[in-house]
Amino acid sequence: MSSATRSFTIRVPATSANIGPGFDVVGLSLSLWLTLSVTLSSGSSPIYVPPKITYTGEGADEVPLDAYKNLTTRVALYVLRCHDIPSFPSHLSIHCHNEIPFGRGLGSSGAAVIAGVLLANHVCNLNLPIERLLDFALMIERHPDNVTAALVGGFVGSYLRELDDDASAKASVPLSEVLPEYPADAGPEWGLDPPPPVPPHGIGHYVRFGWTDAVKAIAIIPRFELSTAKAREVLPQAYSRKDMVFNLQRLAVLTTALGQSPPDPELIYEAMKDRIHQPYRKSLIPGLPEVLALTPSSHPGLLGICLSGAGPTVLALATHNFERIAEDAKRIFKEANVDVDWKLLELGEGSKFEETA
Repeated sequence: MSSATRSFTIRVPATSANIGPGFDVVGLSLSLWLTLSVTLSSGSSPIYVPPKITYTGEGADEVPLDAYKNLTTRVALYVLRCHDIPSFPSHLSIHCHNEIPFGRGLGSSGAAVIAGVLLANHVCNLNLPIERLLDFALMIERHPDNVTAALVGGFVGSYLRELDDDASAKASVPLSEVLPEYPADAGPEWGLDPPPPVPPHGIGHYVRFGWTDAVKAIAIIPRFELSTAKAREVLPQAYSRKDMVFNLQRLAVLTTALGQSPPDPELIYEAMKDRIHQPYRKSLIPGLPEVLALTPSSHPGLLGICLSGAGPTVLALATHNFERIAEDAKRIFKEANVDVDWKLLELGEGSKFEETA
């Protein structure tokens, strides 16, 4: 290996958003990972060599390997161009290994976006602070719950700051201007005029909540995809005051209750109930109402149960008895003709960067 070769890895966790009452507000990172192994060689040829992408793991048969089509590299290119760097360095190789299922409510797209922001930051040594990395991610994802948890890790609450008119306009440009669809013959010079929209500063803010080590997450993952767009289409445009107060009361309790030791099943189970999104998404996921009816009384060790993000994955928080909880949920789904897999997960760390050579 040449002394001019640089290598590093980026690891981004899966995430689960909403956690019952926290619709578009809270998220937590989970111990499944998208890992980028990046190699940058100086090369001796003056001819530009475009990025080479390889991919293994979840979604390997459907992810584009063209740097102008792949979500992670498109995000990275957007960040670079916002810093007047028109293209990737020559002789860049990226191997992606993904453990996060696509379209299941486990933050696969959020992880890809954060991976792209971090790729740009490290491949060209931009040295952006966490808050600025989040700004770039929010220009693409627009909802802070998943990307914030993926970036900083833990159990996180987040919001979009109210911006002045100028900053609000910059943060609200169409996604097609932030991540344009590159044509088949796109090259390093395509899409530079007009330049990409640079995000305003401080779009999103966040806080980490406590989380007791006794709580584990059982991800019950149906073997079908459900797009976030489709899951949002079934939601109403307005809610009653009664339903909003119902969720706010529970969210206020939940953000403290999950940090208490020992965790209180009765308190947490009730605090993870929701009236804002889960009732409307039940029609999209056969067997969901029956699975959500599992209780700490019927299944000791269970603390609470909810949709993970937009679904179809169900997230059960528990302290023990993991296999029985998961297998009973699996049986209920099977009775509704839905096959599932399940994984026992820990609360994940935030994204990690490591220089390897």
